[in-house]
Amino acid sequence: MVRAAILSAVGAPLEIAGIELPEPGPGRVRVRLAAAGVCHSDLSLSNGTMRIPLPAVLGHEGAGTVVSVGEGVTRVAPGDGVVLNWAPSCGTCPACAIGEVWLCDSALAGAAGVHARTADGTDLHPGLNVGAFAEETVVAANCVLPLPAGVPLTDAALLGCAVLTGYGAVHHAARVRAGESVVVFGVGGVGLAVLQSARIAGAGPVVAVDVSPEKEALARAAGATEYVIASDTTAKDIRRLTGGRGADVAVECVGRATAIRTAWDSTRRGGRTTVVGIGGKDQRVTFNALELFHWGRTLSGCVYGNSDPSKDLPVLAEHIRAGRFDLSALVTERIGLDGIPAAFENMLAGRGGRALVVF
Repeated sequence: MVRAAILSAVGAPLEIAGIELPEPGPGRVRVRLAAAGVCHSDLSLSNGTMRIPLPAVLGHEGAGTVVSVGEGVTRVAPGDGVVLNWAPSCGTCPACAIGEVWLCDSALAGAAGVHARTADGTDLHPGLNVGAFAEETVVAANCVLPLPAGVPLTDAALLGCAVLTGYGAVHHAARVRAGESVVVFGVGGVGLAVLQSARIAGAGPVVAVDVSPEKEALARAAGATEYVIASDTTAKDIRRLTGGRGADVAVECVGRATAIRTAWDSTRRGGRTTVVGIGGKDQRVTFNALELFHWGRTLSGCVYGNSDPSKDLPVLAEHIRAGRFDLSALVTERIGLDGIPAAFENMLAGRGGRALVVF
C-alpha cells in the first residue's frame, strides 16, 4: 500500500488514502515519487473545468526514481531518476507526423485505464496519465523521461509541466526574439517560468501583471523589469511602459476572459498574444471585425508549451546547469499530501507560486 490523494467525484474533497499498485506489466514502469507540483490544472480537474475518468489519483507534474520495470522496457532501469511526462506522443498520428507532438491524438489515452485500486477494491484511474499525487505510481514507459545530469531530483518535478509550458510558450508558441517587449499575465508557477524564459530569450522590458501586490518580489526575481497590479487601466499601463506602443508579446497564464482580452489589448499593432491559461467553457472573449483588421494582432492557444519534451528537456537542463534557469525560485511552498487542499485554496485566492509536494 502507498498513500495517494484521490478525487472520487467532481467537487469532492481529496481523500488521502492507501492504494494498491500492481507490479509493472510489459511496457510499464513503477516510479517512487520524490516530488509532485500542485498545478492549476489539478484544480481544474477537481472542480470539473477539465474532465477525466473518476475516481482518480490526481497529480501530473512529478519526478522520482524507477523502482522496477516491465518486460520490454529499455529506456530506463531501476534506480534511474526520471521526470514524468503526462502527455506522451504516439509518433504516428497526423499531429505527430507533422511534428506537433503536443497535439497528439492519443496523448491522454492512458488516463482512461485503471492503474491502481483502493483497499476495498475500487478501480482508480491515473489523473492525466501519471497519478503523481502518490508515494509511488505505475505508468507507461513513454510517460517517463530520463532525468538530465546535474538537475536536482526533487525540483525536477517542475519540469514535467510548469517549466516545459512556460519555456515553450516563450520559445515555441510566441517565438520571442531578443529585444522584444513581453508582458506576462499571472505570476503563478507557469507565469514565473515564462518570466525566466523571457529573460533567457533576451526580452526587454518584461512586465509582470497580477492581482496580488505580494508577488512583485517573486516576479522581479524571475526576470520582470516592471510590475503592474491588474486593474481597469492595465492595458494603458502596459502601453505607458512600452513607449506608448504596447508590448510585442503578451503571454496569458490565467485562463480568464477578461485577462485574455486585456492581454490582447496590451499588445502593439501586429503584436502577438499567447494563451496558456486554461479557462472554462463559460469564459467567452469577444472582438469586433473592424478591430481584428485594424490591429493586425495574433491570438493563439498554447498546449504544454507547444513543446517536444524529449528535445526540450536537454535544452532546459543546460540552462539549469548554467544557472540561467532557477527551478527552486518557482517554489513558494513545500508540503505533504495533506497540504494539497490548502494549496488549491491558495491558487484560487491568487497567492504564491508553485506548491511542491515533497515525499
